[in-house]
Amino acid sequence: MARMSFLSRRRGEQPAPETEPPAAETAPGPHRRPLPPPTRLRRERRTLLRVREERIRDLGGLVLEMHRRQGFRQDLVDEQCAELVSLEDRLHELDSLLAVAVNARRAAPAARCECGAPILWGSHFCANCGRPHGDRPVVACASCGAAIPAEAKFCASCGTSVAAAES
Repeated sequence: MARMSFLSRRRGEQPAPETEPPAAETAPGPHRRPLPPPTRLRRERRTLLRVREERIRDLGGLVLEMHRRQGFRQDLVDEQCAELVSLEDRLHELDSLLAVAVNARRAAPAARCECGAPILWGSHFCANCGRPHGDRPVVACASCGAAIPAEAKFCASCGTSVAAAES
């Protein structure tokens, strides 16, 4: 679909070229350009919705005026409807791009233990099955039983020296 030049006149932007690549070419990939940020897509969508509403009102006014003057011109109605259809096509394209952009920025799912339970951030053991996890070895404090890294010299919970507890 050709991008309408009246949309790019805001804030001193240069008019866009008459043809724009389809939505499939704007998705991320090895030879495709990256998706625009969701804020820009939402802004363009809001602008298009406003323009679409104005065009619908204009079309209704045009048909009413032609009815009043008893001079119906099908070519004018067809031209206005074609513009509305192209606006709606671009709105559908923006909706699909927004869905892709939002899903791409969603957080990765939480890490899971072998038993399937979610691993809480900062924990050293699974809350469901008790398996140790993480890249550093963990031991329990002899005094209070809190989990501490194996290379620690003092317990973070009670302050007991790990070396004194071992001896």
